[in-house]
Amino acid sequence: MRRAGAVALNTFREAVRDRVLYNLVFFALLMMAAAILVGQISIGIEEEVIKSLGLSAISVIGLLIAVFIGVGLVYKEMDKRTLYALLAKPVRRWEFLLGKFGGLVLTLAVNTLAMAAGLFAALLYVKHHLERTDAVLLIAIYFILLKLMLVVALALLFSCYSTPLLAILYTSAFYVAGLFVEDMRTFHFAAESPAMVALMRGLSYLLPNFENFDVMGAAAHGTEIPRALILQNTAYAALYCSIVLLIAAAVFSRRNLK
Repeated sequence: MRRAGAVALNTFREAVRDRVLYNLVFFALLMMAAAILVGQISIGIEEEVIKSLGLSAISVIGLLIAVFIGVGLVYKEMDKRTLYALLAKPVRRWEFLLGKFGGLVLTLAVNTLAMAAGLFAALLYVKHHLERTDAVLLIAIYFILLKLMLVVALALLFSCYSTPLLAILYTSAFYVAGLFVEDMRTFHFAAESPAMVALMRGLSYLLPNFENFDVMGAAAHGTEIPRALILQNTAYAALYCSIVLLIAAAVFSRRNLK
């Protein structure tokens, strides 16, 4: 774990030096500033507009970072041939993958906290004070971070055996499909084919259920989030990430790097 931590720290440092991250965070903060202007036009719902646009900006920007940087975590090391020198040291392949995952998650956490601070600053500017119901935003932001962890794990898995372009396509496809998991479990085809219904239901349990992490609407209106849902999403994200990382480690351990 110490070696994986060293890889994670190095990954975080490299990501921090990347100017793309600053541009994306700046764009997110700019969207929140625009939300203030839009909120002033929307009389009576200024607070809801700022919360909704702010949470959406955090989610979209975080998703872009998770996908486009996540798919290059392995490929970039191979392209620069720094991976070969690293694996020549007493660093196992699974430790390398775990470190890369932890480094990008840490990067996302720092950027998410920065954007969250921007959101609360925008609310403070409009309302001049924060209320207890605004704490629900922290739970929504936490759920966004859990969702991004799943995306990073998937991006890392696909980057272990495919090119960055294909990894982006695969990760994006899984993300979009994961938004409709509940529909796949309840939707019945016109033909009423039992085999097709069973197939779709089976796929719905294999795909990551991103719909459970979407509480932005409730957070924007100050609705309390059940504690059971917090525990459920935390356990689900931890278990799913662990399974995906185990698969990624198995695939990467058998890959010929010569």
